[in-house]
Amino acid sequence: MREYQISKMKDFSNAEIERVRTLEQICRTNDRSGLRVGVESLKAIGGDEAYLCFFNNKLIGFISWYTSDGTEANMNGMVHPDFRRQGVFNALLKRAMSEMQTKLIESCRFRVPSNSESGLEFIKNLGASFRTSEFSMNLKQLKEDMLKGTDIMLRLAEEPDLGFMVTCSSQAFGDSESWTRSYFARTKEPERMSYIASDSLTPIGMIRVNYLNRDTAVIHDLCVLPSQQDKGFGRKILVGAVQLILEQKCSTIRLAVVTSNRRALNLYQSIGFEVASEFNYYVTSMQALKNNLKH
Repeated sequence: MREYQISKMKDFSNAEIERVRTLEQICRTNDRSGLRVGVESLKAIGGDEAYLCFFNNKLIGFISWYTSDGTEANMNGMVHPDFRRQGVFNALLKRAMSEMQTKLIESCRFRVPSNSESGLEFIKNLGASFRTSEFSMNLKQLKEDMLKGTDIMLRLAEEPDLGFMVTCSSQAFGDSESWTRSYFARTKEPERMSYIASDSLTPIGMIRVNYLNRDTAVIHDLCVLPSQQDKGFGRKILVGAVQLILEQKCSTIRLAVVTSNRRALNLYQSIGFEVASEFNYYVTSMQALKNNLKH
């Protein structure tokens, strides 16, 4: 019987990060999928919580999680193709759950590439329910007709802007103000920049950029006040943010869009973004997960 060693990731050296990246590439190639486990978010301070599984000092399994609202854990994971169906991921999941319980996590949200047969099979056995699917998009090239000047001003958000950010985001996305305020508090890392968009000095929207590393930036939380929508402001805000990121010499700019949101998808494509992969999201409660893993 094989003996596996599971440990919490505490070494975030380039060599250890590269081991995770190599396993990711092996799984992606074997499955012909768009697997991405968030390697960029593995860091000593403010990064995802991660656990590693080894066999004979070989990394064969990985799981990570983080929470944006304090109640739901966003999960990523993978197992080497040669070690699947041997309980590796379940063991990793149980280890992660022991920590999540101490932090009062109530549910888990798993991200699975839509073209990963092994991942979809695991989720089916886990009993998690489908919530939504998203396209991950990369900027190929900002289209030339987008390079002309815009009358929208973007500036870095400051502490007094929090009230506007909460109002704008909660009204645009339909979340409660209390949840939104908690979300902003939990995602206030130094590398995540929030920008306020103004029209004639009047705040009308916002956008956030997470600079994962020197080369990669992720755009998210683009929103416009409902009273200011349908005026083309969303496009102008997005273009302005892309230009700011390009000035930082980032070679990769990503964003995600719900697959059913054709309007947003068309907007992003018109600017120069292309679909890189598709992910499905599945959710289950911690209690259901514990019951399932007992069997």
